[in-house]
Amino acid sequence: MVPLKRRKVVPSSHTGSTGSNNRFPRVVLFLLERKMGASRRAFLSLLGRKKGFQVEEVFSGSVTHLISENNCGDEVRAWLDSQVRGQGCTPAHLLDISWYTESVGAGRPVEILDRHKLQEQQRSEAEFVTFSVPSYACQRRTTLNNRNAVLTDALSLLADNAELTGDEGRGVAFRRAAAVLKALPKPVTDATQLRGLPCLGEHSLRVINDILEDGASNEVESTKRSERYKALKVLTGVFGVGVKTADRWIRAGIRDLHGLQDSGPALNRAQQAGLQHYDDLNQPVTKAEADAIAEIVERAVASVSPGAQTTLIGGFRRGKPTGHDVDFLITHPEEGREEGLVPKVVSWLESEGILFYQKTTRNSYLEGKESGPGRPSSSMDRFERCFSIFKLPKEEKRGAGQTHGAACGPEAGHKPWRAVRVDLVVSPVSQFAFALLGWTGSKLFERELRRWAGHEKAMSLSSHALYDNKQRRYLRATSEEEIFAHLGLEFIPPSERNA
Repeated sequence: MVPLKRRKVVPSSHTGSTGSNNRFPRVVLFLLERKMGASRRAFLSLLGRKKGFQVEEVFSGSVTHLISENNCGDEVRAWLDSQVRGQGCTPAHLLDISWYTESVGAGRPVEILDRHKLQEQQRSEAEFVTFSVPSYACQRRTTLNNRNAVLTDALSLLADNAELTGDEGRGVAFRRAAAVLKALPKPVTDATQLRGLPCLGEHSLRVINDILEDGASNEVESTKRSERYKALKVLTGVFGVGVKTADRWIRAGIRDLHGLQDSGPALNRAQQAGLQHYDDLNQPVTKAEADAIAEIVERAVASVSPGAQTTLIGGFRRGKPTGHDVDFLITHPEEGREEGLVPKVVSWLESEGILFYQKTTRNSYLEGKESGPGRPSSSMDRFERCFSIFKLPKEEKRGAGQTHGAACGPEAGHKPWRAVRVDLVVSPVSQFAFALLGWTGSKLFERELRRWAGHEKAMSLSSHALYDNKQRRYLRATSEEEIFAHLGLEFIPPSERNA
């Protein structure tokens, strides 16, 4: 037999009504847990049911009286709006706990007086601004001027955590919610301003409400303190290490870089380079450093393929002042002249002592004239490319001779260079516009473009091509503007794609 102190009261699987014990069928109560606490709410709910009141465990449209403790009317209204967005199920009465305790004491619902009603502040239209944005991020103009950084940083952290634990769907949901807030023209000061906005699910709204009301989210702060989250962030920060590998290491007891070095698991070439240059590769790359790398890449490309064109892409093309790596798109105005360009560029860079690490892949893209792309569409493209780690001299004057013979060695103390992640992508000129669009980002903006193409236009968009599934033909384009026109979207310049 379980001792009395350890017995747990198991709530009914019903919504909380007392069935035959319900003496007041027109009165359906719901006690708001916010600021009341779970244990006190459970005690008061049980007390009310014993007196014949119907007290619901879960809020629904049948509730007639919403009871709260230590909340003002605006706080309850904001919570309510987050629960019933677009459903139109608003209780007839928002009441203070005093009405409930008096009713329980009387054994019947007492008359509702003004002192029982929650007071809501009256706001003029000038004081209260509601927002409206389109559903897809690719329809919105999102600059780097984020007026809701506190909220979006919190949601982005939860997105990181979801992705690190393998829950990509939840991660995308948080990122879509953050993207909506990034696009807003003013700071959010009240949750009711978000009424009717797309992509804000119950979980995201709860986090937003917590921050607006309390200045912080317990879930976010708890995630920051999580040992597993911190370990995953450190280990996946090693170049060449994905979530699955990091998870396997954690289960083996490896939680930091010292543990990784001491335990000696077999590391591939990429991981060895990533561990050796960890500090450099996890330090933001500045625009000045990206421009310096661009000079090196342009010199390399011009040396092996005169006439070829090099474009700085990724976040720097969107106007970001820093990034975690530097990406370049290379093409040649003569179709076919770009083939085999990457090995030549890599050979030149290696001869100049610029590469710590490189891995190249060949172009594997296939087109079917009638059946569309030869492989299922995905966010990964199949261009000829090179993943690399550059050795960037820190001196302002960067002659080729300065890079010869530099030893890799430990990174302790002053170094005349730093390691930087660089991606080189080579595209045929016929696919250049699609590659430029796909590699400019942001990642969510590109995801939303593909979602718009598939859901709204019955098309398949990738960094290689746009295929019309109804007409069964490719839609060619020589510029990003043409691609937006094919998709029926207003053109959004790179500087406004920071979703």
